[in-house]
Amino acid sequence: MTGEGGIRREQPVLRVDEDGDALVVRLGGDLDLYNVEQVRAALAGAVDRAPARLVVDLEQVEFVDSTALGALVEARRGLGDGAFRLAAPQPEVRRALEVSGLDRHLDVRATVDEALTAE
Repeated sequence: MTGEGGIRREQPVLRVDEDGDALVVRLGGDLDLYNVEQVRAALAGAVDRAPARLVVDLEQVEFVDSTALGALVEARRGLGDGAFRLAAPQPEVRRALEVSGLDRHLDVRATVDEALTAE
């Protein structure tokens, strides 16, 4: 995928995995205005499947802007309490969650395994 200025950009949605009655949406690279629609579509597709738990794996995400943070909030609204979790944010992504205040409103876990198993 080629973005602004002809710079090659990787696909933001790496894959969606099933884990029992949970879904794990694995994202990577820069999540921003240029690819947020792909992120939104993947998250909406996962929400539509009504999993018991939806985990968004952020381990390979290097940057997230406000549009991508908004997509995460939109996905959270589509699920019941406790069903939406973020996992493994790297320092820059964790900082964006903290600065925006979303770390106080979204369930953020250190690992995907913890996000899948914690009550």
